[in-house]
This record gives sequence, structure tokens and C-alpha cells, in this order.
Amino acid sequence: MFGSLPFWAGAIYVCFPLGLLTYGWNDLGDTESDSINPRKDNWLFGALPDAKLRQRLPWIMIASQIPFVLIFIWISGPKMLLWFAAVILVNACYNTLGFKRYPVLDLLNQVGYVLIFVLASWLCAVPQLNGPAMLFGAIFAMQSHLFGQLMDIDEDKKAGRNSTAIAIGVIPAKLLLVTIMVALALVAYHNFQEPVVAIFMSLGAVFFFLDMCFGPKRYPVWFITSFFIGWNVVVIASMDFVWRYGFFLSN
Repeated sequence: MFGSLPFWAGAIYVCFPLGLLTYGWNDLGDTESDSINPRKDNWLFGALPDAKLRQRLPWIMIASQIPFVLIFIWISGPKMLLWFAAVILVNACYNTLGFKRYPVLDLLNQVGYVLIFVLASWLCAVPQLNGPAMLFGAIFAMQSHLFGQLMDIDEDKKAGRNSTAIAIGVIPAKLLLVTIMVALALVAYHNFQEPVVAIFMSLGAVFFFLDMCFGPKRYPVWFITSFFIGWNVVVIASMDFVWRYGFFLSN
């Protein structure tokens, strides 16, 4: 794959233009909550665009997509238009139709992240990822989003958003987070060849259970920063192992 043009085209797209579309669109609608969020306006947790940048941002987002629309159609054919339509639909539901302001829908909308798996398969002409791995990815995206809601719960309240975490409260939301991580561990244990993923998710469930029992209602900024730096280090360090040993291959 490292000598494959489709692989690198997809990798470059997912690393920047797709992120610009997804998170840029989100920034356009989160101005109020982001402006009072102490963890925003940096490279780790996202930008805080000013009024002039918000005016230009939609055009920048569109311009970043056009070359890849053409490249992907050239590589994999017109079906890639369906993929881009699905991406736009998912983001429109979340940002324009306001799914991010409705409990449960805000979490379910995160299933759209599995479209990245579909993109990889279509571009590289390889079989689709197995069903359990797709399910794991969808649930993991919802779990990550719920954790993000817990980090921003005060700012979201002030901005008038009614996220799942706000609707059910901090402790129930942390319990839901633990439950989701246990579900992920079970999916991994029963379906993947290697136990590493199941062990990792089990340890995560234990950590967040202790956090639910003894942790603060509001995560301090230093904890969030440390957690995400550590998380990125783990992800980068584990990429080769995941690739080499096929952690998400089914039994």
C-alpha cells in the first residue's frame, strides 16, 4: 500500500481536507460555545475562527474538496460521488439540521465516521472491513463524542445546547460511557483475532468507572490536555502494530 497512489490520495484527504470539511462546518455553528471554551483556539483542540475567517471558510472548504472529488472519481469511478454525497448528508444533519442539539441523535450521527472505512476500501480496491470492525468503529465514534460532551458540558449549557450529556446529567453520562466501553470490549473479545483491543477497552472502562465514582464533575483543562496528548501518542505508536498484526481482523 505504501507504493500506491490511491492509498496516499486517501490518506492525505482524510488527514486534512476531510477534517477541514467536518470540523470547519462544525466551527461555523459553534461560535458561541467555542468562544467561552478555555480549551479552544489551539492546534490540539481546534480553531476559533474570527468573523472574517468564518465568511471565507465555506469557500475554503469547498475548494479543498474539488481536487479530491476529481481524483477519487478518476481512481474509483462515479460511485465516489455517492460517497461525497453521504459525507455531506452526515455533516448537514449534524450541523445544519441541528442533530448536535438533540440528545441521542447527536450520538447516533457519529456513525457517519464509518464512511472512512468505505472510502479506504473503494479507493484501494480491497474488500470492505468486516462487520464487527465496522460496528466497533461506529460505537467507538459515539463513545468519543460522549466524552467530548462531558468535557464541554458547562460551555454547551451556556450556549443553550441540549446534548445527551446535558440531558441525562454528568454521572449518568459517565455511566453510559463506561457501558459503551464494556460493549466495545465485548465486541472486540468475541470477534477479533487478537485480545489487545479488548484488553485496552476493558482498562478504559475501569478508568472511567473510577472517574464516575471519584472524579470531578468538570474535567480540568490540564487533565483534558494531558489525556489527549497521551491519546495521540498511543494512537501514533500503535498504528504499525494495528496494521502489521491485524488487530481488527475477525476470528
